[in-house]
Amino acid sequence: MLQAMRNKMHGWPAAVLLGLATFAMSFFGIEGYIASRADTYVAKVGKHEISQQDFQERMNQLRQQMSAEQGDSFDADAFEKPDMKLKVLDGMVDQQLLLKANEDWGIRVPDQSIRDYIANIPAFQVNGQFDPNMYRTVLAEQRKTPDMFQDDIRASLATQALPNAVDASTIVTDEEMNHYLDLRMQRRDISYAVLPKPQPADANVTDAQIADYYKGHLADFMNPEQVSLQYIEVKGSDLKPDAPPSDADLMKRYENEKQRFVQPEQREVSHILVNVPANATPDQQKAALAKADKIAAEATPDNFAKLAAQDSDDLGSKRQGGDLGWLQKGVTNAAFDTAMFALKKGEISKPVLTPDGYDVLWLRDVRSGDAKAFAEVRDQLLAEATAGDKDRKYNEVAGKLSDNTYQNPSSLEPAAQALGLPIQTTALFPRQGGQGIAANPKVIKAAFGSDVLAQGNNSNLVELGNDDAVVLRVAQHVASAAKPLAEVHAAIAKIILDQRIAAAAKVQADGLLARLNKGETLAAVAASDHADVKSVTDVVRVQPDLPAALRDQAFLLPHPAGGKPQYAAVDMQDGSYALLAVDKVQGADLSKFTPQDQDMLRQQMTQAYGAVMTQELIKTLRNSTEVKIAKDRM
Repeated sequence: MLQAMRNKMHGWPAAVLLGLATFAMSFFGIEGYIASRADTYVAKVGKHEISQQDFQERMNQLRQQMSAEQGDSFDADAFEKPDMKLKVLDGMVDQQLLLKANEDWGIRVPDQSIRDYIANIPAFQVNGQFDPNMYRTVLAEQRKTPDMFQDDIRASLATQALPNAVDASTIVTDEEMNHYLDLRMQRRDISYAVLPKPQPADANVTDAQIADYYKGHLADFMNPEQVSLQYIEVKGSDLKPDAPPSDADLMKRYENEKQRFVQPEQREVSHILVNVPANATPDQQKAALAKADKIAAEATPDNFAKLAAQDSDDLGSKRQGGDLGWLQKGVTNAAFDTAMFALKKGEISKPVLTPDGYDVLWLRDVRSGDAKAFAEVRDQLLAEATAGDKDRKYNEVAGKLSDNTYQNPSSLEPAAQALGLPIQTTALFPRQGGQGIAANPKVIKAAFGSDVLAQGNNSNLVELGNDDAVVLRVAQHVASAAKPLAEVHAAIAKIILDQRIAAAAKVQADGLLARLNKGETLAAVAASDHADVKSVTDVVRVQPDLPAALRDQAFLLPHPAGGKPQYAAVDMQDGSYALLAVDKVQGADLSKFTPQDQDMLRQQMTQAYGAVMTQELIKTLRNSTEVKIAKDRM
């Protein structure tokens, strides 16, 4: 058919059709004829897209972090809520705005900063010192190469570059600090009298009144819903270990994983950096190269440290004479690596162009790579093998428990018989939890979940901690029900009476306050109600020996004027009221603050002001950048 159409498509019909096709493609775009593109981003910041994969990875990272920090109280469902997802995505958008600002304004993270940051990560240290073997091992466990990890660190540090610069430029003056202290540590002299509770106008509470209150507040008098559980628990610590591995097994493991115990070749290096600005002009680049050439020509092993202290733009190493310590392949950038491993011991390189500028290197020493002998690492291999066998045993039993209880959802008996594990029970407990495993939020959530409570099924495997898990089912369910009126009759009578007393106390306090405002003294007014007046001087905003209601109200009242105190009636939150007088207000006693206290406060205020200014900066960047959020793809 296609060949037939081809044979017929010649002459002027073909020319007309070709012209129409060309017009259509030029007008609508040839992309529409080649492929259709569906947007998949979760957010778009300018031209940068935040993919669904990046978003999910960030969600998973935060979920794991929060789980590790909160332990049993961690609520995984919180990460499924739209508000939480949007909050995380907003954070990613803010980070991208900061990265874009870095690019536009020529701000970058020096390689030395990345090396210093990595060297200070405790996971990569042995006896407080950075250990290359540990570095490679940890990264291998995370399935990352040094380059991948360094890129992650660079991106993380880059998002802090602008905030750090804002903090560094934030100035807190002595006047601002003293003003804050004057407010925070302001002192007030107060007097107060706690009034005795009055008798209610009507002390008789009838059965009809109690019944009406009971009906109107039925939710306050409910017995909570409760369940008791049957459960099977598997704990790694209770499982019998397999026979320990033999030396032959350990030697085989050693041979298979020998590369882990090889110390890579390392080089002790010093350098002098001549910085090249990110948006350098050709003249600036030539000037930097000329300076680097001059340094390289003058440098010798004897004067290298002096030249580094004098001319290097790397603030992190110039104070140590350019010393970078022992480095191995993959820790620095590719250009630096190539130049470092091309040198012989004692040689000084010509200028090397790296992302930071021009580097002049001096190779001070070389340490060849060696493999540790089997005897040196035998104990390590044994510990790893034992831990691995223990984990495998636990995972095997926990997996069988999960499979068996899933295949037999209406009973725990088959799993208990197959695995030789006992079925245990809990006492009845409400949704707030109980004792033992019933105090674990994960157990509570599973017990009151629809699948277990409503459908009567076994739960999924519930992880209680490392190498500790249970499968549970409901043994008994007691629905929520109202307590009988007879059971709560006396309690309701007391509630009604307390409410009447509180209402009478307010009327009484308001009347006495009116007398104070008309000019009577606190002593006279308090005495008329048989109340004692207490006075406290130099009250501050944090005053643990003063009732909180009085303290808080004391700092809400205006300053006394014309020698006349400021008054208030204060609800003491226990059915009683107090009369309060603020007699005097004084500023903070700044002489009590040591220079160390002031330095700490200045640092805290600087960080707080810097955080506010950073948020304002991000807000400005958002207003000047097109940001699209695709909530349906979160």
